[in-house]
Amino acid sequence: MDKQQTEQQLRMLKQLQEVDFVLLELNLYLDTHPNDPDALKQYNWYAQKRTEIAHNYESCYGPLMNYGHSFNQYPNGWNTGPWPWEI
Repeated sequence: MDKQQTEQQLRMLKQLQEVDFVLLELNLYLDTHPNDPDALKQYNWYAQKRTEIAHNYESCYGPLMNYGHSFNQYPNGWNTGPWPWEI
């Protein structure tokens, strides 16, 4: 894997971490404010954004998770690395 590809992979992982953080915070907020339509709208928008980023990442670099939560595809499958936690 060349340096440019590694940098792109790191950028995508950082985007996922940022969106996951926002989703966690919104989830906690919605636990105590379940009737806030703006927060629910934001949560759904970020959930969709996360799905898009994860799909793009997996298309380029392979699965993010196992046990059926991510698709495995050639050439970026189980046997290629580095895994997200190895970066």
